[in-house]
Amino acid sequence: MNAKAALQRYLQEGRDALLWKMDGLDEYSVRRPMVPTGTNLLGVVKHVASVEAGYLGDTFGRPFPVPLPWSAPDAEANADMWATAGESRAGIIDLYRQVWRHSDETIATLDLDARGTVPWWPADRAGVTLHRILVHMIAETHRHAGQVDIVREMIDEVVGRRSRGDNLPPEDKQWWAAYRARLEEVAQGFVTTPPAG
Repeated sequence: MNAKAALQRYLQEGRDALLWKMDGLDEYSVRRPMVPTGTNLLGVVKHVASVEAGYLGDTFGRPFPVPLPWSAPDAEANADMWATAGESRAGIIDLYRQVWRHSDETIATLDLDARGTVPWWPADRAGVTLHRILVHMIAETHRHAGQVDIVREMIDEVVGRRSRGDNLPPEDKQWWAAYRARLEEVAQGFVTTPPAG
């Protein structure tokens, strides 16, 4: 496997992880804000689709052809991090897959040392190569895949790198409860003041 194919493979693994984390969930669960900053599964997918459209589109003079109004300069803050009532899960997933196809064309067309410019980065580092942007998008996508790992576990305790949870010990709920209790006991040994709340 050449370097470009390896980078694209890791990007695709992150993309797939973002989508499968919504499998089997109802509409409420994929939209539900799970932390104080509102992180939710469908919003993360919408955000990553928007980011990828920019980095593997605009950066290389290949603007993504579908308008993304939530990315416009006058859009409300965090508009790319949640789905409105009028935006469907199917629509956002389809948009993300369209972004993949557009990005994959960019990757197929250009050499890894092809030059581009990230318009929203400071001028002194806005000049980039396709190689650098692929590494950046892999990091971005997998960072968000880690977020949705935790969000999904908070929703219904589904865990793992893939739907079958193949990267975790194959233990039952009782084992995991005892494991968590043991970690909590160790952590409590480091409490210097009573926990808030």
